[in-house]
Amino acid sequence: MTFKIERYADGHHTTLRLIGYLQAEYLEELQAQIERNGPRMALDLDEVTLVDVEVVRFLGGCEAEGGTVLCAPYIREWMLRERDRKG
Repeated sequence: MTFKIERYADGHHTTLRLIGYLQAEYLEELQAQIERNGPRMALDLDEVTLVDVEVVRFLGGCEAEGGTVLCAPYIREWMLRERDRKG
């Protein structure tokens, strides 16, 4: 398995649980899932084992637009560094 998206909804919020290796090639599908599920959406990266820089920038953009990103500390730190690089 390289990458999988599982969707959980409780009527008020939707969580997309991401599993595996999240790389730039999967961002188009992830963006489509985000658009289908609306603004009260969270991304749970607890089971993501690998990301690349394009993904980190994408996740930062999701948060900037009001989304919630639940991730490992190393991904959070990378997101902060990328945000700081942009100014």
